[in-house]
Amino acid sequence: MSDRISRDLSLRAAAVAVRVAELLETTCSEEAGAEPAAFLRDWAAAAERRVPGPAAPGPAPLDRLVRCYRLGALETELVLFAGLPDEHEGLARTFRTMHPAGAPHPSIGLAGLLVDRAARSTTGTAAPDRVALRRLLHEGPAVRAGLLALTGDGPFHERSLTLADHLWEALHGHPARPAALEPADAGPPVPGLDGWLALPESVRAVAALRSREPRTLLVSAPDETVALSRCAALAGAAGLDVFAARARPDDPTAMGLLGLHAAARGAVPLLVVAGPPPGTGPATPAADRIPGPLLICAAPGAVRPGPQRPVLTVPVGPVGVADRRRAWRAALPGTPDRAPELAARHPLDPALTAQVALDVRSRAALAGTGHDGRPDVSGAIRARAGALLPPGVDLVGPSAPWSRLVLSAEADGQLRDAVARLRHQALVLDDWRLRETARAARGVRLLLTGPPGTGKSLAAEVLATEAGRDLLVVDGSELVSKYIGETEKNLAACFEAAERTQAVFLLDEADALFGTRTEISEANDRFANMETAYLLQRLDRFDGLAVLTTNLRQNIDAAFIRRMDFVVEFPLPDEAGRHRMWDLHLPRALRHADVDLAALAQCYPVPGGWIRNAAIGAAFRAADEAGQVRQAHLAGAMRREYGKAGRPFPGDPVTPGGAGADRRAAQALAAAGTASDTFTRKENP
Repeated sequence: MSDRISRDLSLRAAAVAVRVAELLETTCSEEAGAEPAAFLRDWAAAAERRVPGPAAPGPAPLDRLVRCYRLGALETELVLFAGLPDEHEGLARTFRTMHPAGAPHPSIGLAGLLVDRAARSTTGTAAPDRVALRRLLHEGPAVRAGLLALTGDGPFHERSLTLADHLWEALHGHPARPAALEPADAGPPVPGLDGWLALPESVRAVAALRSREPRTLLVSAPDETVALSRCAALAGAAGLDVFAARARPDDPTAMGLLGLHAAARGAVPLLVVAGPPPGTGPATPAADRIPGPLLICAAPGAVRPGPQRPVLTVPVGPVGVADRRRAWRAALPGTPDRAPELAARHPLDPALTAQVALDVRSRAALAGTGHDGRPDVSGAIRARAGALLPPGVDLVGPSAPWSRLVLSAEADGQLRDAVARLRHQALVLDDWRLRETARAARGVRLLLTGPPGTGKSLAAEVLATEAGRDLLVVDGSELVSKYIGETEKNLAACFEAAERTQAVFLLDEADALFGTRTEISEANDRFANMETAYLLQRLDRFDGLAVLTTNLRQNIDAAFIRRMDFVVEFPLPDEAGRHRMWDLHLPRALRHADVDLAALAQCYPVPGGWIRNAAIGAAFRAADEAGQVRQAHLAGAMRREYGKAGRPFPGDPVTPGGAGADRRAAQALAAAGTASDTFTRKENP
């Protein structure tokens, strides 16, 4: 196809070259004009002898430019004239010999002579067309659009007539682009956006693209991939291609090149704009050089549309559950029955679904297996998101089973209900329409409260394992910044990472951020209240599973408590719970015969974190002695745990009924009597 387009353009350029040769033969001396004229005629004859390729569908790129910019016959001739030096190196040398400054381009004076000759052959006078030429080269549509440019110094007629950067290659049908237009790939329209395209805003945007009238269509989203997919979907629905590029929106030259190269390709120009540099505000696109619609894909706050063109803002959502299922069905056609499950477990945007599915299929092909495994989907999501995580955030692949949790029946039931709520979210909210009728919010929010070491973080990992998702761990204390606005910025990055990965969001030490709002007595109070308010609003919009933990429930803002779907208490374990924890953390094969877990559970009323630490410490002590874990190892390790916390050690455990059993039992009861007060107070560093 490009061969036929290239030959047709060369033939049109050859006709102009022949007219230039005739001009040289009649106006120059034989010594000065014979050689350049002969080369021009020889090249034109060679261009006419080229074997044509298959006919190209649709209009030629030059004809698209003529129609889009409404160029007249004279301007079209000048475009071909200015492009001749890029057609052949011999033509560039020929024009260099004729240019007053030795430039390899036709001069304005030569263009004037060519216009004079054409005018004399038709009207017998040269003046009107010479005046028209001057006007066109100052204010004509080709010059205003940047298609033609006057370069060089000196008098007007000694300046050069040049074509826009890399435009001649584009007119030949080649994918050339200037350096000012950095490539951007919108990709083909992705499946799963049918419902979005039916929204009124999308319908208006498609109609605007079809109308070809000058309009700016702004598609803004934090994730550029999502915004680009919407632009591709809009253009596809309008039956148009897009020419996407990254450029400075306030650079008139770059914007003009974007419009020209898009018009030559018969495509809609798509400008991709990243966030504004630090210390700068949004840029106003210099869109006056673009005659038709302009699509802009921008980060929020990066662009401020100017007043010269109508503006349509196109939101990227919402995307319904039916579209998400359709996206997964199209992305993994080999497993259509799994689409509802994947859409519920991984409610990604269709643009991200296509990317993840590409990775899943690639991994499956390398492993020589099918691509229907759930771990493959989670692994692909983790791999794509891992490089984009903000500092201080860890993405963990959970592995803790439910059997590791030792909880009361009430707490266990609440956690299981939370997983069920997440699993059946699409069914209840979308299929049963409770999102509309009851205004139910998406997402599941849990607050886990209790003393340190009672298993709150472990419960979050278990929830992530049951939900089949990764765990995004965020330490709330690391997010707080003394600089105004930085805390909110850090929070936004964390929530965006959780939404991008579809991971369970774990915010430890939530009381550092969700503290009770106070009356404003100084500037710091106002900014602290603003941080809490922002976090409350952002939590409302989060549609995944959010788990927040705190040791100090009384310090949590009441508005935050009200927004929680579940508030789960993690008290100190009772004796039976402690016995089970000792059994979980200390495998039977490692225990010496003198280990009495019941005595340990009765003697030490401590949280599970202490039990885990003591079991690990005792195991290392036993390994150093090349033996099994003995009761003395466990008692010694527990002594260290009490010492670390600055608590009185209740003594070594004894076998119930043995010597000193009554005394030990009395000590254990006394210690248990103060345990709730001891462990519910936050430990000082």
